[in-house]
Amino acid sequence: MKKIEDIRKKIDEIDEEILKLLNLRAEEVKKIFEIKREENKPLFDPSREKRIIEKLIAKNKGLFLKPEDIKIIMETIFKVYRGMFRKIVVAYLGPEGTFTHQAALSKFGEKAKYIPVKTIDEVFKEVEKQRADYGVVPIENSIEGVVTHTLDVFLESELKITSEILLEIHQFLLSREKSIKNVKKVYSHPQAIAQCRNWISENLPDVEIYETESTASAVKKAIREKNSSAIASEIAASIYNLNILAQKIEDFRENFTRFLVVGNEFSEKTGVDKTSILFSIKDRVGALHDILVPFKKEKINLTRIESRPSKKKAWEYVFFVDFIGHKDDENVKRALKEVEKSTAFLKILGSYPKERR
Repeated sequence: MKKIEDIRKKIDEIDEEILKLLNLRAEEVKKIFEIKREENKPLFDPSREKRIIEKLIAKNKGLFLKPEDIKIIMETIFKVYRGMFRKIVVAYLGPEGTFTHQAALSKFGEKAKYIPVKTIDEVFKEVEKQRADYGVVPIENSIEGVVTHTLDVFLESELKITSEILLEIHQFLLSREKSIKNVKKVYSHPQAIAQCRNWISENLPDVEIYETESTASAVKKAIREKNSSAIASEIAASIYNLNILAQKIEDFRENFTRFLVVGNEFSEKTGVDKTSILFSIKDRVGALHDILVPFKKEKINLTRIESRPSKKKAWEYVFFVDFIGHKDDENVKRALKEVEKSTAFLKILGSYPKERR
């Protein structure tokens, strides 16, 4: 029977080989970076990263690594290498410690430079004015629904959706206080409060509840005021040095928020893609039905459809649709060509890798 020391020696040898390969990979990445810089191409290539992960998952013959393990390992490698030769600048709906901040970190890692801004409009403007390479904005929550303001900004912006982020949301009760018994006030964003309403009723029935513009704003109030608390993310507790009085207090386990990464370029095909479009319909009977028929005909799965006022004419609406497939897929091209005939205008917001849950 091998001694632990012998096994550890073998592991050390493997680790040294991994280190050698990682450095070799860095040399090749540097060459690609230099070409991209000369050709003024974006450093973040979500389609390429997606293809690498899917290819490795398909090739994995080992007994131990699961698909989600490969995804975690490779995404960590991408985040390190992506910022190795120039920091990617990312604007996000701040302030620091919000779930959007957490989503941005999960996608771009610690090596990126982050710009927190106060509104979704400002996220788009930072990218449009080239002060940021990418922007991260929330689009929908699995419990509370769509973030309508994000949809509205797409009406005027020419930015593209380059990637999506699915973040599992866990809410934490944070405070300067050391015991939940001392809490008299709870601050948080209305959506976070709604996600924890049953827990609050059961565990803090007599507290006063105050809504704030963000979970990070709630945290700052909890720092200043005695006997107060905030419902926010775990990362906020670390950033602002607060005590966690209760963890994972959301009422539903399946609580995900979907975020979009916006940039200036369309993403390439991966084979596992999603496309977002917006359109307005011509004012006639059956117009919406006629638009949906080509998707059914081409066997394209619609995953979301939302309507919003156009804000240009009373009772005029635009529709936002997500579906499975890439704008360059032949069946998608045929469907969109037919859809365009029945619309007043049609805009492709982006085709991008579909995120694994």
